[in-house]
Amino acid sequence: MSTASRHPTTLEVHKASRTLDISFDDDSSFTLSFELLRVYSPSAEVRGHGEGQETLQTGKREVGLTALEPVGNYAVRPVFSDGHDSGIFTWDYLYWLGSSADALWEDYLRRLEAAGFSRESGRDAPMAMHGGGCGSH
Repeated sequence: MSTASRHPTTLEVHKASRTLDISFDDDSSFTLSFELLRVYSPSAEVRGHGEGQETLQTGKREVGLTALEPVGNYAVRPVFSDGHDSGIFTWDYLYWLGSSADALWEDYLRRLEAAGFSRESGRDAPMAMHGGGCGSH
């Protein structure tokens, strides 16, 4: 992540498309899926407490965002529909997610496949979901 701190100029939650649009003061803008935000949450529950302690998040394709709470002047705390609410997303972290989204998404899909999951499968996926392609974020 860059040492230059960027600040958002707009944050828009789109519940129907499950995306967060974010624009920054350097004129960059990103559209981040709720699924990407959820599986790359900076929380200890997802990232662990050290290298190699990450927990692969599965079955998050349909995750929603029920709230996006400000944390001071430096971050937001999303509240996801699956109850996850412990990740603090700093402006720098959101910028990094946006600028790295394609590579992060491909890495996530590879890790899911290697673990024998699809985006629909997993301990927290609805039982009625079957099939379907990977799609894009």
